[in-house]
Amino acid sequence: MVNELYDLYKDKGITKVVGIESRGFVVGAALAFKLGAGFVMCRKPGKLPADTLQESYMKEYGKDTIEIHTDAITEKDVVLIHDDLLATGGSMLAAYNLVQKFNPRKTYINFIIELTIEGLNGRSVFPDNVDITTLLTI
Repeated sequence: MVNELYDLYKDKGITKVVGIESRGFVVGAALAFKLGAGFVMCRKPGKLPADTLQESYMKEYGKDTIEIHTDAITEKDVVLIHDDLLATGGSMLAAYNLVQKFNPRKTYINFIIELTIEGLNGRSVFPDNVDITTLLTI
């Protein structure tokens, strides 16, 4: 998977890979290493050691919040946000909104799996101009 993702993004100028807690950390960190990019964790509240920005989002069963360090991304960065699964898109949209607060040059989104089961349609929550890729669609 890391090699497939590397082939997709090796020529995009990625400087930071953001992984969403916690499954997005595994492949995201390996991909960041292979791309020669920094790795940024997007975590649940209270888990990161320095100052953070927060974004809340709705889940099927309630509200959740994720955080990112305030110094994690700059306007010069090209960011790839990675997670394992796209279902409703809530956590990734929150991560995307957090990353956009830093005004990076470009933002890409990647999932390993996209569920296209009726009623989920997670892709529809993102702006049309966002570059989203998945390795497998179910």
